[in-house]
Amino acid sequence: MEETYVRHVEFLGFEKRFFPSQHYVYMLMVKWNNLSEKLIYRGYPEIYTFHKSLKEMFPIEAGDIDKKDKIIPALPAPKWLDSQKSTETRQSTLAEYCHSLINLPPKISRCQLVCNFFKVRSEDENPPAQQPVKRNETTVMSTDNARGSTSEISGPIILESYRVISDYSKTSKYEINLLTGDLVEIVEKSPNGWWFCQCDTKRGWVPASYLEPLDGPEEPEEADPNYAGELYITTKAYNAAQDDELTLEIGETIEVIHKLLDGWWVVRKGEETGHFPSMFLHKTGEKKEMEENVIRRQTPPPRRSTIRNAQSIHGKGRKGISQNTYRRNSRRFLLQKGDWPDQPRKTSNDARQSPLQERKNGDNLPKPAGSSPGGELKKGAPLIPPRPSPELIMERCTENTCKKVSVRKSN
Repeated sequence: MEETYVRHVEFLGFEKRFFPSQHYVYMLMVKWNNLSEKLIYRGYPEIYTFHKSLKEMFPIEAGDIDKKDKIIPALPAPKWLDSQKSTETRQSTLAEYCHSLINLPPKISRCQLVCNFFKVRSEDENPPAQQPVKRNETTVMSTDNARGSTSEISGPIILESYRVISDYSKTSKYEINLLTGDLVEIVEKSPNGWWFCQCDTKRGWVPASYLEPLDGPEEPEEADPNYAGELYITTKAYNAAQDDELTLEIGETIEVIHKLLDGWWVVRKGEETGHFPSMFLHKTGEKKEMEENVIRRQTPPPRRSTIRNAQSIHGKGRKGISQNTYRRNSRRFLLQKGDWPDQPRKTSNDARQSPLQERKNGDNLPKPAGSSPGGELKKGAPLIPPRPSPELIMERCTENTCKKVSVRKSN
């Protein structure tokens, strides 16, 4: 049987609890070599007790015999009374400690003591019930500080609250069931559209498409379209399930023009645009981080357009952008930039399929003096361009014009 060990520990923040008395626990996302992930809670006194036991087990590596051999990271002793300020300022120290601990030689980082300490417990999956008067207060650590890139701690970040718009049934043990109207707190927003949430005593992954902000239908963190595009490579083939999606094979290079928080990005391939799962994309020129940023799901999250009986508390829905608008703005940007590909000249067989149909303009051309009907024109005579088809005119006109035309047709 393959040995199970911890491959990465991500420090998320801490939680202030009031049962049975006021105390603080730290939140750690533990990632194992079998690709499972578990959220655990540990108090600082327990962490320090574990640290002392580890030093006793490995006295040479702890530097107790010779300080030159010390490789186990140091950890300050706990204070007599923990406050929120001391809990906050200790975050960077713990983040660096966990990172250094997992990167120690395997005989230490994979020993039974370490595995048992980070193993999920029943109280991690079922924390103490919330007090009716005071709710647990969760504070998360910024991403840069959690990775140990700086020793300073920014101010506490209160978790965002979202509302569930439709019932959701989990499809794996890492997800949670939700009911319409439930309020959840967001611990982590993954770019692939799966968000790690907590709802009362439940914690797990849910699709972002089932959640809506409380203040309004629009997502304030969602970026605007970038028609310059960013180059990405597809890491997995996908067959379009809806008309506004793109079918792409593995290894194709595309341009991402709009990164949506639900995990379905708008990409451009040649002249076509469409939605594509972001979890199947990898940015060109970047090295894959197989260990720390492993894809947590094998299937993309459901899209909001596929959710039945969605019930929003907001009068207006989200202002979505149609694929026609994406294509028109993308074409306009590339034309201004001069990157629009030259179209090959259509043959007579292809003319029927082109929205710009060729028409004979011989009757409209000026007749040179002395020329017989049907004679050849002089060189340099101006040609009247063919009239665009109605389809092309509708495609290039503004949205207001399209609406007016559709109203006239309906009347």
